[in-house]
Amino acid sequence: MKELLEHARTFQRRIAPDRESFRRFGDGQSPGTLFITCSDSRVVPTLITGARPGELFELRNAGNVVPPYQHGLRSGEAATIEYAVDVLRVRDIVVCGHSHCGAVGALARDENLGALPSVAEWLSQARPALVPLLGTPPDDAVLRKFVQLHVIAQLEALRTYPHVERALAEGRLSLHGWFYRVDTAEVRELDFFQGIFRRH
Repeated sequence: MKELLEHARTFQRRIAPDRESFRRFGDGQSPGTLFITCSDSRVVPTLITGARPGELFELRNAGNVVPPYQHGLRSGEAATIEYAVDVLRVRDIVVCGHSHCGAVGALARDENLGALPSVAEWLSQARPALVPLLGTPPDDAVLRKFVQLHVIAQLEALRTYPHVERALAEGRLSLHGWFYRVDTAEVRELDFFQGIFRRH
């Protein structure tokens, strides 16, 4: 913590050459992309994408879960998606799953999460999409098939949001699925037509 605090204390001095860019942030934000990913500390969206401050609007939670839209049900995820699409008018939404994911791994191994009731309830939303693979032990810690199927399911959940559906119909929004390997830094992108994640 001491190192983090020292970094924060000297941050203003270190960004001095780029201070004008930061001043403009006082006028608002206009990110082009909503980036939905896991809270996992090994996944750093700006590092992976090379994005600068102001370019990504981020939504992070355990397992990069997008709860299906339910009218009248309020959540931080729904509020973030609504704001990104209708107010910020992002042009792209990326759902990025990652290898070695504890949340997806727990589902894949059908772990007993009774000691973590909030985690269990949260991840129960993701279980139905993984049913085709349940009972098939993950081949290794990477959990590639499970995570990739999970990403596809979250993209489908996004389509249940009226704001997303409308923006897609208007042609002002595109959806993207990514799979990131934390141990190799490889990124694969979903080919919607083939239903597979390709290396680029």
